[in-house]
Amino acid sequence: MAFRATMAPWPELENAQHNPNKYIEGATSQQPATAIKDKEPDKNDTGTSITKIGLLPSHSTVTLIEEPPEKPDTEEDPWDLPELKHKGTKWSERDTKGKVLCIFRGIGKFILLLGFLYLFVCSLDVLSSAFQLVGGKVAGQFFSNNSIMSNPVAGLMIGVLVTVMVQSSSTSTSIIVSMVASSLLTVRAAIPIVMGANIGTSITNTLVALMQAGDRNMFRRAFAGATIHDFFNWLSVLVLLPMEVATGYLEVLTNLVVESFHFRSGEDAPELLKVITDPFTKQIILLDKKVINQVAMSDTAAHNKSLIKIWCKTLTNVTQMNVTIPSAANCTSPSLCWTDGLHTWTIKNMTQRENIAKCQHLFVNSNLPDPFVGLILLMTSLLVLCGCLVMIVKLLGSVLQGQLSVVIKKTINTDFPFPFSWLTGYLAILVGAGMTFIVQSSSVFTSTMTPLIGIGVITIERAYPLTLGANIGTTTTAIMAALASPGNTLRSSLQIALCHFFFNITGIILWYPIPFTRLPIRLAKGLGTISAKYRWFAVFYLVLLFFLTPLTVFGLSLAGWPVLVGVGVPIVLVILLVVVLRLLQSRCPRVLPKMLQNWNFLPLWLHSLKPWDYLISSLTSCCLRRCCCVCCRVCCRVCCWLCCPKCCRCSKCCQDKEEVQDIHIQVPEAPDHVAMVREAQNGAPKAQVDALDTHPISSSTSL
Repeated sequence: MAFRATMAPWPELENAQHNPNKYIEGATSQQPATAIKDKEPDKNDTGTSITKIGLLPSHSTVTLIEEPPEKPDTEEDPWDLPELKHKGTKWSERDTKGKVLCIFRGIGKFILLLGFLYLFVCSLDVLSSAFQLVGGKVAGQFFSNNSIMSNPVAGLMIGVLVTVMVQSSSTSTSIIVSMVASSLLTVRAAIPIVMGANIGTSITNTLVALMQAGDRNMFRRAFAGATIHDFFNWLSVLVLLPMEVATGYLEVLTNLVVESFHFRSGEDAPELLKVITDPFTKQIILLDKKVINQVAMSDTAAHNKSLIKIWCKTLTNVTQMNVTIPSAANCTSPSLCWTDGLHTWTIKNMTQRENIAKCQHLFVNSNLPDPFVGLILLMTSLLVLCGCLVMIVKLLGSVLQGQLSVVIKKTINTDFPFPFSWLTGYLAILVGAGMTFIVQSSSVFTSTMTPLIGIGVITIERAYPLTLGANIGTTTTAIMAALASPGNTLRSSLQIALCHFFFNITGIILWYPIPFTRLPIRLAKGLGTISAKYRWFAVFYLVLLFFLTPLTVFGLSLAGWPVLVGVGVPIVLVILLVVVLRLLQSRCPRVLPKMLQNWNFLPLWLHSLKPWDYLISSLTSCCLRRCCCVCCRVCCRVCCWLCCPKCCRCSKCCQDKEEVQDIHIQVPEAPDHVAMVREAQNGAPKAQVDALDTHPISSSTSL
């Protein structure tokens, strides 16, 4: 009798009943064909027939985890535009009455769409006024410290903060022009502030994108489309601000342009959109923006003035009056001075202002402080803005269906035929510039475009050149406004407007012509993906980039250059190190040590947002469970219904259903570790096999 140990083939894992025979080669099977095929007798040296009876080795617990099915090659891209399917009755299936009703319904939807779009633009205007009432004087005080303004980094952050506070780059630019014209600020010191104003104006469409947080896919596209503007401005500043400090190329270039062309004052720039919106917004609030300029010019009397305009029609009279002066040395002209023995008299022009007619807005007789009125308008405008945005999205979703959506998408997103496809983006830049010139505001144009990106009418790749065109359009408006300036401020205002123009042109040259350099698209898509998964991160990004970072850098600038460099340089070096490591990990991880090939050597909270998401979800759920009163619950429900009607935490229907992939563990019968082969003489072998037990595997072991 001889024994031989052999290894049998690995069996397929399947949830079958206990069957010891399938682990024995040569055992009788219920399928004769398979048994005959597997049963191959062998002979030893003596010619005795040997039958292999092999038991398979025990299986590792790691291999018992079923691998998930391979994803098909045609995996759905989350950035692909959704197909807006037609849900109603087709046109061909309607009768005459149904077709007439459909036409009237379409006309009604179009009128409603224009109405909500009008209210949307008006709410943006009121929102800007509200921000100016709340923080306008504080923003003006930022400009009053000329010693800090000479620091280009501090000037950049002042431009960001002021524009965020007043929600208008034109207001902050007008303050800069007034200060340059009054010789309180040089053009070189004003250029970083203009760069900061260009960054601050991009917060408006980012706020609009937050209103679409109810749907993850829609929010991913909308937030990415809004933050393209942010990334373009920040990347341009990171490159051009050091270049400007080192060479002063913007100052030299704009000075050359102003000297070469003999500009003269002209008519005011056309305000096409203001003609439509002003009749409505002036019934709500009207501001005296000269007060902010006076605060920036260090006028102490302006601190006690109200930004709310009371008198819209005034009459100014200049009369000559006899006034006393301390001595004859104070006379403007000896012929106009005389003395009566006790006093010295002279003739002086006195300006008297007579109020004729009051304004007609809501708060003209309110006597409320400016911050209180600003808060009322801020909350109201945000609610109207959110409600209009929800209705615009719903109406666009119902109108842009079926074949119409296909035509619009192809018209907007299709490139020119080869070899002229590269011209499509530049045409989009011209379209964006033209539309911005018509509406007189880049914020209005980009904010209107954001919901179209969210519902999938415009791709991110097409929204990028349109946004760049909006940047150019808003500078052309500033140039025309500068040409309408009076003679004493014409040169300074025109040079500042040209600095803004050439800054955006240089940024486009850096980040658009070569497809590889279009970093804002990739960065915006990455941020959109993260924000769609962790929607609280969008608010964190907004607060960090537009409030905390500028305030921190501005505070360090107040302490002086040594403190700013000592704190800022290590932080910048750490950020650069993280970026380089990330690039090496994704491109060529083999050049890195094994420990640095991933971020697992760091604590989980330093390289993952999951712990933070769990913490924030726990805190918000705790706060929502403990609503202080019925009023808070009602307000919470109304806000959630307006902003994210499909996803309201207050009504306990916003539980994120995370798709958890099930891990199927199939446990076969565990055979003995040693397979014994027994020689059988004079007939078929009889294998003595012990009963095989099935042992469950814990989930912790399998994972």
